[in-house]
Amino acid sequence: MSAAEEVVAEGHQAVEAVPKRAMTLGTTTSLVVLAALLIVPVFAKNFIIFQMTMLLIYGLAVLALNILTGGSGQFSLGQSAFYAVGAYTTAVLMEHFNVNYALTLPIAGVICFAVGFLFGQPALRLSGVYLALATFALATAMPQLLKLHVLEHWTGGVQGLIVTKPDAPFGIPLSQDTWFYYFTLAIVLAIYIFSVNLLRSRSGRAFMAIRDNEIAASAMGVDVALYKTLAFGVSAGITGVAGSLGAIAVQFVAPDSFTFTLAISLFLGMVVGGVGWLPGSIVGAAFIIFVPNIAEGISKGLSGAVFGVLLFLVIYLVPHGARQVTLLSQNLLPRRTKD
Repeated sequence: MSAAEEVVAEGHQAVEAVPKRAMTLGTTTSLVVLAALLIVPVFAKNFIIFQMTMLLIYGLAVLALNILTGGSGQFSLGQSAFYAVGAYTTAVLMEHFNVNYALTLPIAGVICFAVGFLFGQPALRLSGVYLALATFALATAMPQLLKLHVLEHWTGGVQGLIVTKPDAPFGIPLSQDTWFYYFTLAIVLAIYIFSVNLLRSRSGRAFMAIRDNEIAASAMGVDVALYKTLAFGVSAGITGVAGSLGAIAVQFVAPDSFTFTLAISLFLGMVVGGVGWLPGSIVGAAFIIFVPNIAEGISKGLSGAVFGVLLFLVIYLVPHGARQVTLLSQNLLPRRTKD
């Protein structure tokens, strides 16, 4: 009899850290959020539509980090590097080879998946803060690599590349910003559904087993090396797609746009949204996009200090991020019982 069976046989009840029905929003809430996202461009100006597009893009990047950290328990401070690879892949393909913008997304995703999977191989020997430092080195080196003279013909060097935003196809009467918003929304929804199904699949259970106890997962027959590198690859691939969308939305890519600050912002968004809770990715993205503007509106000279105070208040009041608010509202937080 296995250890798990013995526990059940003794009458002890296993309690899930994250209830399955709390992994996503309810059906009604999901439909309301989707309806709101569909209606926003009808009443909003182009600048608001652009901000909402960036909200979806950063939310996608935070979701990718959530799969890696919240799903498999691996810390990464190098997501900005994968974001940059995806952005430059799209920029180079569109501007040098005239590839359709929609076709550049899967290409960028595959390239970033390969880069992340290969990076995950040496990272297998690292864990915790040491893995975070290794990914930090990747994020720090990427802007300098993009400035190399041998790549300047393709990347544009320090001057970067200009990306053309696409028009709506088939003569659809939508502005460029509105069309690209709906296009981004469709991509984000597809990847979100894929991510939810991934975490609920056998591979997702393997990720979470490694996150909870790597030794126990290995003892249960989980190929730890394969699934850890696979988590890195999937996370990098989704981040690359986010980078591709970001390059088209901003219409410009340059090495200094993908510094370590971007990696920290994505990590911050994951923490604020709730580690391991995929819907919180949008909440975290909203925090890193709108809160700095709010802080600057309060005090332009001390915007950094105001942002720090607001961040401290959020972490103090909801230490488990937006997920904590949802679980409390649904009475899904596990209760402590006396031994």
